[in-house]
Amino acid sequence: MEKVKVLGTNRQARHSYFIYDTYEAGISLLGTEVKSAREGKINLKESYAKVEKTELFLMNCHISPYSHGNIMNHDPLRKRKLLMHRREIRRLEKNTEQAGFTLVPLKIYLKDGKIKLELGLAKGKKLYDKREAKKKKDIDREMKREGLRPSR
Repeated sequence: MEKVKVLGTNRQARHSYFIYDTYEAGISLLGTEVKSAREGKINLKESYAKVEKTELFLMNCHISPYSHGNIMNHDPLRKRKLLMHRREIRRLEKNTEQAGFTLVPLKIYLKDGKIKLELGLAKGKKLYDKREAKKKKDIDREMKREGLRPSR
């Protein structure tokens, strides 16, 4: 039985991108980063993943310095290695190069004592797509308020 505790989410990602596929990746962290992440002091808002020389890295993810970690603390914005099978990394690299997709972290969570990251293979939404999604959400909210069933 898997126990999952969500440590941080990127709520902006589903608003700004169409998510086509999701992947689970392990993440290589330092000791103080793990302690800080377990406290939920992690921000995925501006972060993204990037393939460099057959390795996958998480860029621009902010993990706050650990409160009790004196001089051994880490750089909050350092690039962190993501752990996936080589075949999956190659597939992601091909998609991001050819089809114009990007890799966006959706959430970071604790699963069986290990910190995992959910990556989304995404394409950016245009402004009119965002407006359309907001309009649909507002209509559904109004229908729910009136006791009617929202459209899906």
